[in-house]
Amino acid sequence: MQTIRRPVQMKEFIILMALLMSVISISIDALLPALGIIGDNLGVENQNRVQFLITAIFAGMAIGQLVCGALSDALGRKTVLFWGTALYLIGSLICYFSSSLELLLVGRFIQGLGVSGPYVSVVSVVRDKYVGSDMARVMSLVMMIFMTAPALAPALGQGILMFFSWRGIFVLYIIYAILIGGWVFLRLEETLPREKRVPFHLKNILHGFIEVFQTRSSMFYMVCMGLCFGALIGYLNSSQQVFQDLFGAGGMFAVYFGILAAVMAVSSLANARFVQKYGMRFICLRSFVAIAASSAIFLALHLVIDITLWMFVVYAAIIFFCFGLTFGNLNALSMEPLGHIAGTASAIIGSVSSIMSLFIGSMIGQFYNGTLIPITIGFLILGVLSIVTMRLAEKDTPKTS
Repeated sequence: MQTIRRPVQMKEFIILMALLMSVISISIDALLPALGIIGDNLGVENQNRVQFLITAIFAGMAIGQLVCGALSDALGRKTVLFWGTALYLIGSLICYFSSSLELLLVGRFIQGLGVSGPYVSVVSVVRDKYVGSDMARVMSLVMMIFMTAPALAPALGQGILMFFSWRGIFVLYIIYAILIGGWVFLRLEETLPREKRVPFHLKNILHGFIEVFQTRSSMFYMVCMGLCFGALIGYLNSSQQVFQDLFGAGGMFAVYFGILAAVMAVSSLANARFVQKYGMRFICLRSFVAIAASSAIFLALHLVIDITLWMFVVYAAIIFFCFGLTFGNLNALSMEPLGHIAGTASAIIGSVSSIMSLFIGSMIGQFYNGTLIPITIGFLILGVLSIVTMRLAEKDTPKTS
């Protein structure tokens, strides 16, 4: 890899890491306003099936992480970033030329395989450079910037649809990947020295699984990530139908979606400020209590009044604020004992939690029946389960966390 003449400063490093992670959110959220259009254009009768365009990219990412994690420990972080970007471009081209939902799903799956490279590499690079509360702080700042992508991406997708067909959104993906790949090539230094690299063997992945599952705190926090991310995928799957079909928001869908994404960005910033004072576990546990409590109240309201759009937005804002407080912390908590196998551990934790979230999110999405009840029940159950999981991890988590 080329020598970096001027070291990357923290601000540039955080922005670059956030933009790399944003490939994931842009690949999902910019397409959301087009889901109904794609379904109509491709002749899909059951609109719930179009939700699989969201699930497919997560499925590819879940599988790709396993290989990318081990490869990043063997070949270095930048090599995996480049190969992931190339695969993502191939998937985007397949999507652009697709004439059926099935072929489009294949392209989205390949996109998911590609974005697993940036996802694994970002977490591993941050873990290479920082530990403990410092890692949580950096991850929170990365997540804060990363969360601006969902705030802008639906509006960007909506804007493209005003002038082009839904295929124009995949042109956006291709351009974004090329630009961010160039930045990585020119500015990002390799954070894994050759002497610390681990040869790629399937047995290393197996040993990584064994170590992750034998590290009780990492295992429980991994499960917790799967639970809360599953609830979020359930929301993403149904969001276009909720805003545009249930509430008739039309083009305002991008605005409401963006407001909720901005709430997550604000809470991630708040977490970066408070995590060193209160600790990661303290913040996560109370966030899950708030998710469960607000979901129970919102579910009860369905029994006595008709839910309006603004009521849903307020409820969702509470949920999203809590999510913003948890994601960076859960990543840091799960990775804290596993720094010596950061790439493999990040891949396993990300893959297992993603597979969990896929099943959970798909179930919630397919249960969509024109009401908010499936989403609300999903948040309630997963909030309660997350509290239980956090309690189980308590004995194995350092008190300073």
